[in-house]
Amino acid sequence: MNSVCSRGRHVFWAVLVHAALFAGCARNPALRQSDVPAEFRSASVVGYLPFQTLPNSRALVPPPPAEGSQALALDMDYSRRSLALRDSPAWTLAISDAYLMFPHAAGTFSCALDAPITEADTPHLYVLLRRSLIDAGLSTYAARNYYRRPRPFMSNQEPICTPAEQARLEENGSYPSAHGAIGMTWALILAGLSPERAAEILARGRAFGLSRVVCNTHWYSDVIQGRNVASATVAKLRASPAFLADFRAAKVELAAVRRKDPKPQRACGSEAAAMELQRSLAQ
Repeated sequence: MNSVCSRGRHVFWAVLVHAALFAGCARNPALRQSDVPAEFRSASVVGYLPFQTLPNSRALVPPPPAEGSQALALDMDYSRRSLALRDSPAWTLAISDAYLMFPHAAGTFSCALDAPITEADTPHLYVLLRRSLIDAGLSTYAARNYYRRPRPFMSNQEPICTPAEQARLEENGSYPSAHGAIGMTWALILAGLSPERAAEILARGRAFGLSRVVCNTHWYSDVIQGRNVASATVAKLRASPAFLADFRAAKVELAAVRRKDPKPQRACGSEAAAMELQRSLAQ
């Protein structure tokens, strides 16, 4: 994968690369520095996990579904039925979920949490999401670089929800899904912060990954295995003193924000409708 980021929209990938380069630049037995895109050097945010301690996704996930397998048939079926959701609320949500830049991405779970997340009101929670995004995203690369699985739009020749990203996506593998890993990493963290909203939060985490299927940029199995990478990432994060310090501070912040009873800064009705359409894919 030679180019991982187009200027502006997915500068987030610059953050991932910078994290790898500034986490000691040590060799990870599963992921070499040279395996990660190297055109970015100026991002200011790093993950919690040193580069050499990232989960080994190649060891965590099985190979992508083989030709003729039931798993591949399921991938193809999900992909085919997701095409009917183009221009629906699920398509709109997929466009929003594709964009991982902050502050936009900070509000991803505001409806599920029933509270806004902003740098001003919840600074530790804001940082928690930004830094864990890096850890989850980078953790997918060992397997993605090894398998280099072609994406569904390369097979079905149908549009994707972020056409400006198509050339970049053609150059990097889809398995496992970084978005799927990031969304479920966030969900697991936030469910720990707000256990009374865990069902809503976990549902939003699953929907965040499935948005990539709707977008026609990932197969269903890419997303499922992204969730497995998320579980491994969160397990490592829970052993990080810096993560735990931000987690405790974020819990206090969230409680303080809720006492003010603010409204989420998202169209929660439209999000719920989009998630219901996503669920129809499994029927």
